[in-house]
Amino acid sequence: MTHPENRALGFQKKIDPNFGTKTCTVGQAAEQWGYMDAVPPICVSSTFKQIEPNVTKFMYGREGNPSRNLLEQCLASLDNAKYGICFASGLGALTSVVTLLKTGDHILAVDDLYGGTNRFFRNIAPRYGLESTFLNAEDPEKFVSAMKPNTKLIWLESPTNPTLRVWDVEMISKLSKKKQKDVIIVLDNTFLTSYFQRPLELGADIAMYSATKYLNGHADVIMGALTLNDDELFNRLKYNQNSTGIIPSPIDCFLVNRSIKTLHLRMDEHMRNGLAVAKYLEAHQDIEKVLHPGLPSHPHHKLALRQWSGYSSMVSFYHKYGLNESKKFLQSLNIFSLAESLGCHKSLAEIPILMTHASVPANERSELGIMENLIRLSVGLESIPDLLEDLGQALKAMKI
Repeated sequence: MTHPENRALGFQKKIDPNFGTKTCTVGQAAEQWGYMDAVPPICVSSTFKQIEPNVTKFMYGREGNPSRNLLEQCLASLDNAKYGICFASGLGALTSVVTLLKTGDHILAVDDLYGGTNRFFRNIAPRYGLESTFLNAEDPEKFVSAMKPNTKLIWLESPTNPTLRVWDVEMISKLSKKKQKDVIIVLDNTFLTSYFQRPLELGADIAMYSATKYLNGHADVIMGALTLNDDELFNRLKYNQNSTGIIPSPIDCFLVNRSIKTLHLRMDEHMRNGLAVAKYLEAHQDIEKVLHPGLPSHPHHKLALRQWSGYSSMVSFYHKYGLNESKKFLQSLNIFSLAESLGCHKSLAEIPILMTHASVPANERSELGIMENLIRLSVGLESIPDLLEDLGQALKAMKI
C-alpha cells in the first residue's frame, strides 16, 4: 500500500500499511499492567521487589523499566526490526555505538553531518584513540574506497544536515559489506523517521534517531534511539546502555510513546507544508537556491524517490544577500521561531553557520556550502497560507 499523495509524487517505496496500527498497539497491551490500564502508566520506580534473590522481571531502573521497554518495542516495530534501544539523547545513542569500538579503530563518515555528530567524531573520539575520515558520498565506490583495514564503523546521514544531500544508502551498504563484512553501518534517520525511510531494509545495521525531533514532535523531550536486527550487536549495545547509564527517564519515555501515536499523521502534514514552503521560496525573487529533495531541481531528487516513501519538512535555502540580511530575516519572523532543533509542531528557523554548525571548522563549512546566507527551516504544522505570509514579510523586511 502506498499513500495516494506519495504515489502521485513518484515514490517507489511503499508506506507500511500497518504503521498506524503498530504505533497504537505494539508494547501497549493493557494486560501487562495490574489495573489493565488502557494507556500505559508511567513507572518511575528506580528499583523493583524481587521474588527471591536475582529473580525478577525488573531489577534496577538503569537496567530496564516498563515505560522504556514498551517504547523500545514499539519503535523497533516501526522499522520492522527485532530490537529497539532508547537513550538520554541522540548523542547518547551515538556514544553507545562508538563505545563498541576500541583504540585504533577507524570511523568513515559522510562529510555533511549534524553539528553535534561532527563535534563528537572530531573532538571527543580522538581522545580514545579513534580516527575519523569525513567524505562526500556522492560516488558510493569512491566513498567506500576510503575504508581501511581498521574501519569498524560507517556513519551515514541521508538526508544530511543542513544541506539535505541524499546518498545511495543501499549501494554504500552493499559495497562496504562486500569489502569488510564486520563493519557496522549506521544511518541517522532523524529527518525522515521510519515512516518515510527504513534504513535496515536499505542495508544499514543500525537505524539511529534523535527522538527529540519528529518521533516526539512536541519539543518537550530530549531522547535518542537505535533499532536493529542483529542479536550479538543488540546484546553489546544493551550492555553499553546499562554500563554507561545513558538512559532516558520514564516520563520522557511516556511522552514519546504518546507522541508516536500520531507520527504518521504529523509526517504527512509536515511533508505537505515543507513542499509548499520549498516551492514558494524557489519562486521568490530574493532566493538564490532552495535545498529540498522534493524539488526536481534538487540533484538527488530521483534518488530520494527511489529510496524513500515521503519527505520531511526540512527546507534549507540561500538568499541573495549577506549575514546582516540573514539576521534581519530571522528576527523579522513571527510564526517561525528563531531556535535550534527541528521536527516539532512549531515552525523553527536558524542560521547554521552561527548556530547548529558553528563548531564545524570554517574551511569545512565553506566546502559544504554552509555560508552566511544559508537558512535552515523546520516547517511545522501551522496553516500553509500563514507560513507563506510570514516568510514573505520577513524576506521583505530583510532588505529594509
